[in-house]
Amino acid sequence: MSSGPRMKPPVIADVARVAGVSVPTVSRVLNRTAQVSPERRARVMEAVKELGFRPNGAARTLANRSGSIVAVFAGETARYGYATTIQGIEEAARQAGHLVAISVVETTAEGVVEQAIDHALAQPLAGAVVLEFDPAGTATLAKVPAWLPVVAASAVGESSTDTAHVLMDDRAAAGQATKYLLDLGHRTVHHVAIPSAWQESPRTAGWRNALIEAGAPVPPVIRCGWSPMEGYAAGERFASDPSVTAVLAGNDELAIGVIKGLVDHGRTVPGDVSVIGFDDHPLSQLWLPPLTTVRQDFLRLGKELVAMLMGQLESGVQAPSIRILPELVVRQSTGRPPG
Repeated sequence: MSSGPRMKPPVIADVARVAGVSVPTVSRVLNRTAQVSPERRARVMEAVKELGFRPNGAARTLANRSGSIVAVFAGETARYGYATTIQGIEEAARQAGHLVAISVVETTAEGVVEQAIDHALAQPLAGAVVLEFDPAGTATLAKVPAWLPVVAASAVGESSTDTAHVLMDDRAAAGQATKYLLDLGHRTVHHVAIPSAWQESPRTAGWRNALIEAGAPVPPVIRCGWSPMEGYAAGERFASDPSVTAVLAGNDELAIGVIKGLVDHGRTVPGDVSVIGFDDHPLSQLWLPPLTTVRQDFLRLGKELVAMLMGQLESGVQAPSIRILPELVVRQSTGRPPG
């Protein structure tokens, strides 16, 4: 991983140099204040594209280190993990004297990511945080200009880019949860998966690897969205199959849906089927039965991201990535298999 400082933002003089024109000519092209020949205009716009130049607040304030805002790019703000991470970012940034501007990037559709970045860069940014939990986060991280200080959160367990990351090791945590169910005596563990930025989410990969290492059968994955009702539908399917005795859900909301679907169709939890969730949602310990889950410290995640970004701003050197291992919290939704 690179430990050197990120590039300085290109300025209008850089555009003039690459285009082979004067600074006033560049200014006239960008501001459309006077007629410029089509040939010169084309050279200027080509230089702008080549350098990634943006005539905005972020570049100007970064040049003299006066940025006051931390931009947060997220694909969601309502889900528990996203919302609590953003809370941690906001609290830590405020203590460091910075405001937070949240930019929601809902999809990877053409123009959506670029528009979100452009809107953020119009502000006096100190730097940015990208929540790389979904395809939109991955696309955003790839488009953030190299001169802007940036850190990212990911659930992969390892970084696929040179950007400094705080890594939540979902792969290891899912493997631990799966092994726990196998050690209770379950023949195998079924899996209800959440959407992912990758072909296979780290949680799914950890579940699969644990089964393979134990020599246990690997059932087909049930892929869901974020809605608990999709978990409920999965629970209905499991209820009709007496061979299902253990389920690892991709998050607690899906797990709660699975339990409701099982119970409504005549199965008991954990008497007939054990269920484990993921994230330790505040409601998970109040559900009946209280949910065994993988605890994610999202508040700490947000604060670690800001600490990493502040260190990068002060030193001019990219910080090394750090790894956080979630914790399995055993409650009453898991037990030995029937019989």
